[in-house]
Amino acid sequence: MIYTDDTIAAISTPSGSGGIGIVRISGSDAFDAADKLFFTPNNKKTAVSSMKTHTIKHGWIRDPKTGETVDECLLSKMDAPATYTRENVVEINCHGGIAVMKKILEAVYSTGVRPAEPGEFTKRAFLSGRIDLSEAEAVMDVINADTELARRAAQNQLSGVLSDKIEEIRKKITGFLAETEVSIDYPEYDADEEVKEFTFEGVIEAEKELSDLLNTASHGRIIREGLRVVIAGKPNAGKSSLLNALAGHDRAIVTDVPGTTRDTIEEAVDFDGFPVILTDTAGIRETEDLVEKIGVSRSRDAIAESDLILLVTDASSEDIPDAEEFESFPKDKTMIVINKTDLSDRGRINALKEHFKGYRCIETSLLKKDGSQPVFEAVKDFSGVFKHKDGVILTNTRHIDLAQKALSYMRNVKKSIEEKRPLDCISFDLWQCANTLGEITGQNAGEDVINEIFSRFCLGK
Repeated sequence: MIYTDDTIAAISTPSGSGGIGIVRISGSDAFDAADKLFFTPNNKKTAVSSMKTHTIKHGWIRDPKTGETVDECLLSKMDAPATYTRENVVEINCHGGIAVMKKILEAVYSTGVRPAEPGEFTKRAFLSGRIDLSEAEAVMDVINADTELARRAAQNQLSGVLSDKIEEIRKKITGFLAETEVSIDYPEYDADEEVKEFTFEGVIEAEKELSDLLNTASHGRIIREGLRVVIAGKPNAGKSSLLNALAGHDRAIVTDVPGTTRDTIEEAVDFDGFPVILTDTAGIRETEDLVEKIGVSRSRDAIAESDLILLVTDASSEDIPDAEEFESFPKDKTMIVINKTDLSDRGRINALKEHFKGYRCIETSLLKKDGSQPVFEAVKDFSGVFKHKDGVILTNTRHIDLAQKALSYMRNVKKSIEEKRPLDCISFDLWQCANTLGEITGQNAGEDVINEIFSRFCLGK
């Protein structure tokens, strides 16, 4: 991997106007570049290079070509290696206007500093060894986190929790690999069977650890992308009322007229720290209305693509889903919301529960102020995300794919030992497994993979 120590700069705050903007400079000539721009009160040019590390000074930025004062600022100076990139770093904290930041950046470029590529500051942190590749990827996850659990999962990954776990498994595999290589190189010791037995037992342990880690991937996907919850049922059962109650505002029209909802309505909601994408659907029924028929078709499509189905039924109505309608809904991802319990009696409610035997049933009345709370808690419980909120969890698709690939190599090793294949076959799969795990942390990742990852970063990070 080619590492260059030329000096780069970019605006590190979001595009648009704001109270504060930051222009970051990183590289061996960062201090020299700042020396040409920075002036302190009383029109004195201050040598940034002579400032103490990790200190801030008040002053002004001037265009070195024209002498024009561009903006008042606070300038931070940080000596390598105790910086984000492990290089010399200067950060100019200026006013957050677009024109101001662009003018300062132009002044910085005029000193010979080049524009940073997207993600290049973090890429330099990776190439200098301050962070590994999975930690670098977590930087953008922290930035993009919309919910508390997403932030926490990203922060855990950034702190090295995932890297440590992957490295722990990888070291075990490389240990087995070393044993097999020694046995291959020194056949006169005739230790093949002992090595195979030792490796088999160790790989079983490593396989369980990696399998347990992969079992968190479904919850990691929910934290990252959201749980897709479809609200389905007969017309007028209370589907739109449930959407509005869970969303916390009137998102869907609610009337006593059946068939009010003609299309799917989506709303993203924060469920105590993880995202839920709620979809209200058209009431499922036979209809001759062309528009409503299209809505029913879209409802069925949304149901097929969902993670969880909330099948709302009216406890006060005789019009409940029949066997053909609700038995097509998988029991493992369907909950029955028995609504309008205030308009029914216990006998009727118990009969509905018997009708939906095998499904989880939730009793509620959405007319009540806290009527949606039982549903809210049931969805949280179904998500399972709180089981791993402080532990290691896979949220990144690249990591999941590589972990699955590594797991398949482990299973190949077991199969080779069981079928008494030569140590060369076992050694090859152990090497492939260790190499694949190393791709997660970047030890064995190719330059094209690394460049692709950092190209997705925002400019200035």
